[in-house]
Amino acid sequence: MVEVIVVGGGVGGMVSALLLARDGHRVRLYERLPRLGGKLAEHHRDGFTFSLGPSLLTLPDVFADLGLRLDTVELDELCRYRFSDGSELRAYRDPERMAAEVERLAPGEGANWRAFHRWAQGCWDASQRAFFTGPLLRRPTAGAPRLSDLLAVAPGRTLDGLARRYFQDPRLRQYVGRYATYAGSSPYEAPAALGCIPAIEHGHGGWYVPCGMPRIADALAALLEKAGVEVHLDAEVDGVLADGARVHGVRLASGGERVRADVVIANTDAAALYGRLLPDRPRLRRIAGLGLSSSAFLLLAGVDGRTEGLPHHSVVFSADYEREFADIFDRRRPPEDPTVYIGCSAVDDPSQAPAGAENWVMLVNVPARDPGRWPMSPEAYRDLVLERLASRGHDLSGRLRFVDLFTPADLRDRYGAWGGAIYGTPYRGMLAPFRRPGNRGPRRGLYLVGGSAHPGGGLPLVAMGGRIVASLVNEDFRRETTSLNSLEKLEKLEKMPDESAQHRAGCGRACGGGTAGAGS
Repeated sequence: MVEVIVVGGGVGGMVSALLLARDGHRVRLYERLPRLGGKLAEHHRDGFTFSLGPSLLTLPDVFADLGLRLDTVELDELCRYRFSDGSELRAYRDPERMAAEVERLAPGEGANWRAFHRWAQGCWDASQRAFFTGPLLRRPTAGAPRLSDLLAVAPGRTLDGLARRYFQDPRLRQYVGRYATYAGSSPYEAPAALGCIPAIEHGHGGWYVPCGMPRIADALAALLEKAGVEVHLDAEVDGVLADGARVHGVRLASGGERVRADVVIANTDAAALYGRLLPDRPRLRRIAGLGLSSSAFLLLAGVDGRTEGLPHHSVVFSADYEREFADIFDRRRPPEDPTVYIGCSAVDDPSQAPAGAENWVMLVNVPARDPGRWPMSPEAYRDLVLERLASRGHDLSGRLRFVDLFTPADLRDRYGAWGGAIYGTPYRGMLAPFRRPGNRGPRRGLYLVGGSAHPGGGLPLVAMGGRIVASLVNEDFRRETTSLNSLEKLEKLEKMPDESAQHRAGCGRACGGGTAGAGS
């Protein structure tokens, strides 16, 4: 049995803790906040409930394989895209309906979407072998990635370059480019491999969890309890104990208590790990050199009345996508003309808002930077976002009960995210996945999981990361654990009452072997 400590109770940490506890290890989890789930959180006000993190579940089998049993509702319309010229594209779950919708929007492009979707499927199949099963740099095995997998992800091409390869209509290029934001990146720098996301959405669907997505965290917490994981809430860790070779445990912020462990799994921002918990300036500089992913500016609005035909998810695009991402990543200021994501779970879940009202979550991608350094206040930017929405068909004038704000500073303070970056570092260039922090740390027994480490952010990916880390712990400590188990058996034999050799031999024959066999 290995002594394991998980620092942070996000989904990745919860999954790794669950799997290692099921494998027979002693697992303790320390979470600084009073609840588990990390960014899978919600905000309540005046009978309204708002999801602060993911609002849609993809790849539900990732969680079903853990034993999670949730009520889910599959969405027929995954998202509705509204472009600056007033046209709309409805993204349906069924690929053929989606192709027909693309053809309606841009005659002649339906066949191109089918070709794009076929490429995405091949990219997804390759990614499952090369990216989501373990460390990128690992020893060849029967299930290891093949050379053809590398070619399948269009190396050397950006996501925008991929969009230009398949589509002539600039609106469809903008639709493809949006998938870079799933990783907090720019489509003009992110690798084309992010174009595999449509294969996930249209192949496995998008699902909503009634009563809010944080119910996933609640269900995982119940599984942790059943598996015997020791969960400590309101328990901040302020240091990882280690020498030059291996970790020895953690130090708690309250009272400075030291807790011993063979394994420490950091479900924290990688920059926070190397900047504060286990200071490592060379690694911190390397992470800083990659830059920061985008952050988020959330408007949480209680809205009077019901909006006819409002989908669960919609995106209102800016008029100039290149300028928007230059604002975020180059000029490092909130976009003057932002793309706005709108989520409203109350359209099909009455638990999320009072009768006759709606809960609007409006999200804008912004730079990971303290809002105090923005050229305008968060309140002024709120007004700008609402004005842009009104000019594009979503006028909420006279309907707002309140608008609460959630800024990059809130992300930074609540989750320890460097600058409020949602995904740690962005994806830039074909080697981006290799530059991001891996799952094994620089000391024996140290592991990283979560959105800033491999394989990245988003509900299914951090869960996959938790599974990867659990398998690495078992792989790295299998020999040591086997030796400890053998030692424990020998100690038990030594403590047996002194009996005659004849009696011991008789016991050995009854068990089908001699004394040595019984103790091996």
